[in-house]
Amino acid sequence: MSVHPIVKGLFVFLFAFSRSMVAYAHEGMWLPTVLASVHDHMAGEGLKLSAEDIYSANRSSLKDAIVLFGGGCTAEVISDQGLILTNHHCGFSAIQEHSSLEHDYLKNGFWAATLKDELMNPGTTATFIVRMEDVTQRIIAALPQGYTEAQRKEAIAKESALIANEAMEGGRYGAVVRAFNYGNQYLVIVSETFRDVRLVGAPHGSIGNFGGDTDNWMWPRHTGDFSIFRIYTAADGKPADPSPDNVPLRPRHVLPICMDGVKEGDFAMIYGFPGQTQRYISSYAVDYVMNVGDPLKIRMRRASLAVIDEAMLASDATRIQYADKQKGISNAYKKWIGEVRGLNELKALQVKRDLEVEYRKRAAEQGRVEFIAALDSLAGIFTTYPDLAEARDLHVEFFFVGPELFRFANSFAALATEASYNALKAEGKLDAELQRIRASAKAFHKDFDASVDKRILLAQFPLYLGNIDPALGPDLSAIRTKHKGNWAAWADAVYASSVFADPVKLDAVLADLSGGARKKLNKDPALQFAKRLQEAYASKVKPRIDVDNDRIATNMRKYVEGLIALFPEKTFWPDANSTLRLSYGHVEGSSPKDGVIYEAFTDLDGLLEKYKPGDAEFDVPQRMLDLHASKDYAPYSSTSTMPVCFTSSLHTTGGNSGSPVLNARGELIGINFDRSWESTMSDIQFDPNKCRNISADIRYVLFVIDKVCGAGHLVKEMKLVKSEPLRSISLPVHR
Repeated sequence: MSVHPIVKGLFVFLFAFSRSMVAYAHEGMWLPTVLASVHDHMAGEGLKLSAEDIYSANRSSLKDAIVLFGGGCTAEVISDQGLILTNHHCGFSAIQEHSSLEHDYLKNGFWAATLKDELMNPGTTATFIVRMEDVTQRIIAALPQGYTEAQRKEAIAKESALIANEAMEGGRYGAVVRAFNYGNQYLVIVSETFRDVRLVGAPHGSIGNFGGDTDNWMWPRHTGDFSIFRIYTAADGKPADPSPDNVPLRPRHVLPICMDGVKEGDFAMIYGFPGQTQRYISSYAVDYVMNVGDPLKIRMRRASLAVIDEAMLASDATRIQYADKQKGISNAYKKWIGEVRGLNELKALQVKRDLEVEYRKRAAEQGRVEFIAALDSLAGIFTTYPDLAEARDLHVEFFFVGPELFRFANSFAALATEASYNALKAEGKLDAELQRIRASAKAFHKDFDASVDKRILLAQFPLYLGNIDPALGPDLSAIRTKHKGNWAAWADAVYASSVFADPVKLDAVLADLSGGARKKLNKDPALQFAKRLQEAYASKVKPRIDVDNDRIATNMRKYVEGLIALFPEKTFWPDANSTLRLSYGHVEGSSPKDGVIYEAFTDLDGLLEKYKPGDAEFDVPQRMLDLHASKDYAPYSSTSTMPVCFTSSLHTTGGNSGSPVLNARGELIGINFDRSWESTMSDIQFDPNKCRNISADIRYVLFVIDKVCGAGHLVKEMKLVKSEPLRSISLPVHR
């Protein structure tokens, strides 16, 4: 049977992998379907499980305890009654949604005493992977001869839909075909999604968010970054909408919890849903990230965070309203700062350029002119692409991350137009749409402060105006003329007169959407400004950047194919794309720079060294102080202190938040929640000597649940195990 060149390239990839594992032991996020090809190396590092113990489509395996939590985190099953563990920051929006001044769960924590006390979270989902299957050959076979890029996309979409429909088994499962290696490989991923996921427990905010923004992305760390939820199903065990009649999930696999602890050199692996890496992007793309994109986004977010942080410190009500928003904005902000620093330290741009010189040399020697052409095309695209990308990033940061009023107003754009209103009415959908939009408005205003939002606008707008290319941005001349260039006066007028900024005014309009009311919505200054922004982006930027993105994708597909073919001595793993992956390495510290040595472990003594009574970031509850004073840690620690966090050489990224860190037997030893500051560039360039993930020791998690928060009934649901010590390896001294 003949083998398509792309499929043949995958075989080259696996061969290259086996030849280079010693040099790249800890880099990589491996698809669980190929674990058999790397199992020998994992076993040599200490693994005690078979590849099928980790991933099997035919029997219970570790994959059946790994959960895609919501749309962007990981969780793991820790009891046979559907209890799942994830990060505090992953459950943060649910905790915030249930919080109020009367029930401040963000500050004081929440623990359900019984199943009836657990809190429903409509819209929160938990997804399990049923199976993953390579369908590359079938996709490639469906491509027409001499296809254009548009024809290729159409053919792939059509065949992918057929494959997914077959895999759904009549609607029992969800299924999607995902591209890997820029379209050099395709897998169908079959999943089962549960829609009733309830909040069970969250520690005090001073534990779950200990260290706040100061410690975020830093080591040493002392954060109990965890929360607990439970998955519910219909009585027959199938997914169901939230209902009091639902029952706890009976899972296919439950992670046992190791009570032995961890030590330096122990084998460790992480299983989860890493979001996105950019390991193979060209030097031209790295140049944009380092010198334009990241710095621009950092400036935009710094401006809004200055406003939000000040407002949250001044008012408990505002703290609750903006807690989830602030966390989302600040997390990426600080990550990008570290990413730029790390890429500069590693000379990432020069590394990429040197690679491309060698790439061209090898391609020329082998007569692979198509590989050189792909790189030449990327170079040509990036002569103009940065201007479009900058306009895109400005639009995203200002419209979608900045002041909320305008995107909220824009959600009414369709309802406000005569044609859309009449269509909804004719189809009998108007009442349902009004009910939906009233609920949306109520939820929006619950966590909205017009005065704070206006200050965010005034902080960000000068940056937007100062950086947007006039040829790519909205025409604001009418507004500028009307307010004589006084943008503060314009902002005052918008927030004073917009019905979208005032819940009472908005309710009045929605109560009677007559023709006059719809005209009022259409003329609203917030909606008018939102339309200007959106229409400018849609007409001036999006069409052009979509064309360039397609061209980039086409050439990246060939460029990555070239990398695999031309560098057989290197390891190539598919970039993370929110699909199930496994990374492995060891529990170990690091020496990220001269004179600095990071030990692998922190403990409660170190936490108390950071303690500042009443501080927003470094306070702790009195119960923690009492337990520390009495050294009352049993049975979670047999020493004079309580382990809190540890680092490992596991390759992680966003989406791995909440992922289980497992030992060689597949037992839970920690919950991943961060990377070190020196690791923030690892989405683009991984340094095995510096890059470390940070996890909360599972014994600390149990200690907090039971002894600090008094929820020992939950620990009784879990399977706690003590076993014979596992073999660890001798690691080099970090210097």
